[in-house]
Amino acid sequence: MMTAQVFKEMKAEAFADRLLDTLNGGAVALMTSIGHRTGLFDTLAQLPPATSQAVADAAGLQERYVREWLGAMVTARFVDYNAIEQTYHLPSEHAAFLTRTASPNNLAAFSQYIPLLGSVEDQVIDCFYSGGGVPYSEYKRFHQVMAEDSGQTVVAALMEHVLPLMPGLVDALERGIEVMDVGCGSGRALNQMAMLFPHSRFTGYDFSEEAIATANIEAQSQGLTNVRFQIKDAATLDAVEQYDLITTFDAIHDQAKPDVVLNNIYRALRPNGTYFMQDIRAASDVSGNLEHPVGPLLYTISCLHCMTVSLAAGGLGLGAMWGEEKALEMLEEAGFKQVEIKQLDHDFQNNFYIVKKS
Repeated sequence: MMTAQVFKEMKAEAFADRLLDTLNGGAVALMTSIGHRTGLFDTLAQLPPATSQAVADAAGLQERYVREWLGAMVTARFVDYNAIEQTYHLPSEHAAFLTRTASPNNLAAFSQYIPLLGSVEDQVIDCFYSGGGVPYSEYKRFHQVMAEDSGQTVVAALMEHVLPLMPGLVDALERGIEVMDVGCGSGRALNQMAMLFPHSRFTGYDFSEEAIATANIEAQSQGLTNVRFQIKDAATLDAVEQYDLITTFDAIHDQAKPDVVLNNIYRALRPNGTYFMQDIRAASDVSGNLEHPVGPLLYTISCLHCMTVSLAAGGLGLGAMWGEEKALEMLEEAGFKQVEIKQLDHDFQNNFYIVKKS
């Protein structure tokens, strides 16, 4: 019979092993981000087994750094190594989740959040002691990474999966309606819709000058005349019954005043208009997220970004894991009575709230 002491020792050893796995995982996440940003995974996917010098030459990078990066990838079992020939090879089964051509399954793109969040660790720790938050301006690559993230998730799935969640919407967009995207970021989703539906008119608001500049440049480069972007805090929206469709993509939980924003969205919708809200699929209480496949990651992103940027603006600090229950409560308080939650088979991370204004 196992004694209590033996059980405690086994539990302690198992936890120590988990910690080692965590440390290795954190290191691999950093190197995965580097592999994505430098294009090393894309390069390896196109090469036969090759030496570190050949990989570096093909990628246009310095061999010594590439060799050390490859060491991390080999010991992490991402890349195969032939010790006799001293060659490296990225298996196609791994490339299917690590290369740009693998979108929307390119998990390497998501690894960029780890170093991005690590860059504000000192500021967030200060907030643990003094309160407040870290403003958006401290996140140097945030909108770039978010644009890539949404580009391979929401935008890539827009026509085939996302818009069909709302019956009749595609037909309405083809005929021509007024659409607003709140917290539009770099505007990829809105520019995509503007290109697909030239008879509809699109307006995007975000309070980031950098994001709006990027959105306008992209719209101009595509020759779009039915979309406009403007720098605006969503809490100051003053439109009244102006839009047939309002969208928010992963934006409400970041707001300083999400309650005010939802009230503004309700007011801006025309009667029988639709509000489409994509946000994180989670429970409001941590006990409901114990089996969430990326629970630790999402709470980390929330603590080091979503929650703190809201608190920096004197906001509620909902965080990414505000959860389905809180979302439904706040939608009802804003005046919405008809709410339907839909999900996509290939997307375990998001809920899609289809909200009608009666």
